[in-house]
Amino acid sequence: MEFLENSVDNAGKRGSIEVIAGSMFSGKTEELIRRLRRAMFAGLKVEIFKPSIDVRYSEDRVVSHDEKSIVSTPVENASSILLLASGVEVAGIDEAQFFDSSLVEVCTKLADTGTRVIVAGLDMDFAGNPFGPMPALIAVAEYVTKVHAICVRCGNLANYSHRKVKDEKIVMLGEKDIYEPLCRSCYIKSMNR
Repeated sequence: MEFLENSVDNAGKRGSIEVIAGSMFSGKTEELIRRLRRAMFAGLKVEIFKPSIDVRYSEDRVVSHDEKSIVSTPVENASSILLLASGVEVAGIDEAQFFDSSLVEVCTKLADTGTRVIVAGLDMDFAGNPFGPMPALIAVAEYVTKVHAICVRCGNLANYSHRKVKDEKIVMLGEKDIYEPLCRSCYIKSMNR
């Protein structure tokens, strides 16, 4: 009942879920940072979260491949976000694919209580399968932005994150040394080798 009461108290606020999805090297984090900085410039109370396992560039910053960054709070699980985002007007979440399915409920609860939630993540894993909670987040979001990289083999738009090393683990942190963005045609060719 407490959750419903909070929803009524925040009836004047307009909560929403925005999802930025795409392959590696497509600019997801860069777009997330851009939206969050605009909210900060507008004087809104903003908090940014990322999974604590993502320490590629920084332990406490969300960092894009082109080295744009913003201070963030690393969290072990999605439920921590709900606790730490209390009272914020805009909540940003990077690398959403690394969270479990409870992230969908967390984002929904935040939006229902008036928070603008902006989520960025890979929509597919290296094998071309839907990744983590991303498909469900896309389904419940008011706004979805699909961004694309450029295929490193032919120059077309890329929407696949091809893993260049042989390893079947779904989660494998890496950069250009391990992954490359490919278009559908080049991805299929690389998988058939």
